[in-house]
Amino acid sequence: MYEYEDPSRWTPEPVRSRGKLTLLFIATVVLFPVLVVVWLAVFAVVLGVALLTEAIAMISSRYERGFSKVMDRVMDRVSSLAGWCVTWPELRHEGDTEYYRARVDKKVAQWTALASAPARPNKVKPPVECAIALRDYRGVGGGYVAHAARAQGWELRPTDVRKEVRLWWSAASRPEPR
Repeated sequence: MYEYEDPSRWTPEPVRSRGKLTLLFIATVVLFPVLVVVWLAVFAVVLGVALLTEAIAMISSRYERGFSKVMDRVMDRVSSLAGWCVTWPELRHEGDTEYYRARVDKKVAQWTALASAPARPNKVKPPVECAIALRDYRGVGGGYVAHAARAQGWELRPTDVRKEVRLWWSAASRPEPR
């Protein structure tokens, strides 16, 4: 947590009402398959346009960069439509701080295992950055994520706690022994 940030933003999110969560869960069960179909349709259209304009992209790198930006924006907007969805574990464990603590500890441990794995030749290097979504820490707050991650060697990155907590593996900056 940075000194200039409001500490109240790093606290747990308010507990949502059981009725509202139940309605959102029912809507999720009914509408999420529709959102997946919409996402696939948009992806197919974007891919089709990309294939049709491949000749232009081969000649113009500016067109290719612009098309990539448009594609990213469209896919991000379609993907973010499901941000209101409520999963079964969220419905069952709303307000349960122990559940969210265990969930955060598990997420941080998974990222730590990935980041601390030795680099193998001719393979992708281990990730040095990660983001833990609000969905994983809503019951304990971003402050708990920051403390749990710091204990395992992560550093906090500039982040919007209302969406995610971004972390960076500090051991990645140390030179590797020869």
